[in-house]
Order: sequence, then C-alpha cells, then structure tokens
Amino acid sequence: MPKQLVAALQVGSSPEGTAATIKKILSYETQIKESGTSLVVIPEATVGGYPIGSDFGAYVGYRTPKGREEFKKYFNESIIIGNGSKCKEIKALEGLSKRTDASLVVGCIERDGYTLYCTMVFIDPQLGYIGKHRKLQPTASERLIWGQGDGSTLTVVDSKVGKLGGAICWENTLPLLRHTMYAKGVQVWCAPTVEDMPMWETIMKNIAFEGRLFVVSAVQYIPSDTEMGFAVSIEGSEGVRNLPGLEPSSEPFIKGGSIIIDPFGKVLAGPLHGQEGLLVAEIDLDLIVEGKYDLDVVGHYSRGDIFQLTVNERANDVKFVSRK
Repeated sequence: MPKQLVAALQVGSSPEGTAATIKKILSYETQIKESGTSLVVIPEATVGGYPIGSDFGAYVGYRTPKGREEFKKYFNESIIIGNGSKCKEIKALEGLSKRTDASLVVGCIERDGYTLYCTMVFIDPQLGYIGKHRKLQPTASERLIWGQGDGSTLTVVDSKVGKLGGAICWENTLPLLRHTMYAKGVQVWCAPTVEDMPMWETIMKNIAFEGRLFVVSAVQYIPSDTEMGFAVSIEGSEGVRNLPGLEPSSEPFIKGGSIIIDPFGKVLAGPLHGQEGLLVAEIDLDLIVEGKYDLDVVGHYSRGDIFQLTVNERANDVKFVSRK
C-alpha cells in the first residue's frame, strides 16, 4: 500500500453550542484539502461538548433542580446518529468528508432516547456514515451523564489508509479492549480525547508499540478565556476556575496534546499544545509488517495455548416484547 497522510484536528467545542462547533470544524475544509490527508481524527466530545468542571448538581443521595436544568441544556446539544441517519450534523460531516476525500473519525455526544453516550463516528468519503464506537467505560463523574457502551460497537472499518479502530480517552487503558481491537486487525488506532496530562503521550506510545500500529490521537483545545470553561454554555455553574482545591490559573482549560505515532513508538508529529490546528504526518503500513516480525500480540506472541479472550459483541439493550 502506498504511503498516506493522516491528521489530528485539534479543536475545541464552541461555547455557543453544537451548531457553532460544526461550523468551526467545516472552517478547516480548505486546510484539510490542501494538506492532502486521507484521514482526520477529531477529539472526544467535540460535537456536543465536554462539560469540564460541571457537577450537574449531584450529591450522594440527591440531585438539585439546577443540576437537572444543566443536564437538560447539555442533552439538547447532543446529536442523534446511526444507520441511515438524517441528522443535520452527520450530513454536514459527510459533506466535509466527500469534498476533502478524507475519512473522518469524530468525537460526538450521542443521544439515544434519553440516554447520552460518548461516541466516535466513522465517516467515509464515498459511503458517508459507516459506523460508530460508544465509550465502554466513562471515567469518574462522566458516569453520571453518559451511559456505558456495549460490545456491539467494537467497530473496525476499512479506509484508504488501512483498517481504522480505536478507543476514546481513558478506555484506551483497558487491556482487554486493546487486545480485542488488535485482534480485529486495526492498523491505524484513533484515540479522540480531552486528556492533556503528560502521561497521555506515554499511553499512546505504548499502544503504538504494543499493537505495532499507527496511533492518531486528537485532543481538544479549550483556552482559558472560554466562557466558564465549558464546551457548551451551561448557566449557573461555578466553572473549573473556582473548583474547590484548585488555584486560579491562566492555563488553558484543556491545552491539547494531539500526537501521531508509528508502530515502533516514534513520534511522527506533535504533541501540539496551546493552540488549535491540523497536525499531519505521513504513514507507511509496511512498518506494521516490520514491527510484527518480533512482536505480534495476537499472533506468535499471544500464547493462545494458555490464554483465551471471550468478547460479548451483542447489543445489551432491553427489548420490550408484548405478549397477549
């Protein structure tokens, strides 16, 4: 396979909401096209927003009316996605993909009924929406506002740059999830996130080296002067500037750190900090073959005679069946 260009689009959600965020993403169309990239990964929860610092009025044993109002506003910024979706946000992203001839992997807040999921959406330049992955394990307070994904969206898709798959933010630390995706043949691991701690680069290097694949991690960038520090405008919350135990700071709320890494753990581009931007690198899938020569964790290095992994890939939705 010829060498290809891949990219992480380091952007933050607009405080004006989802419509403004889609407009911001679309504003990079010319840059994406001119870069010649065949893949663009967009950070976790970019479409719909990551409400950093909000507690949604939750305390052990009770929830406040103000917190319920905050959740309602957050819910209204989420989007509906799925097969054959006519959602205007997905259609706008499909148009961007088609016009730039680049596959998109986009972090979204998905609404399914009255439950929200942290989801990444896969969009193909010719086929449009082709699949999604719901975050299996929300972290800490995220569990209050997002449901848990199930095994039915352990999605891997074909693209011009190879097989795409991956995980969202801290679920990248789940060893069995990583092994499952390696076994599905992922060649380019997509890791949308809002995590900007220094350790993130180490985690991404480990996945690239362990899986002998390329990693494209896109991180949100939210500057310190963003209204209330939120990805969506939520009234009545203290914001991260005033969280107990945190000193006032001029540091960005999320400082970025998007990065692209090869199968030997070598950084090809990034990390990008302190600004929005399109981070681009060239990849060569032949490096995967060279890397698998001495480390194939789902092949000759797996010891399948000792270890077995069973994965439940059924949807776990409760179905209503009326019997008369």
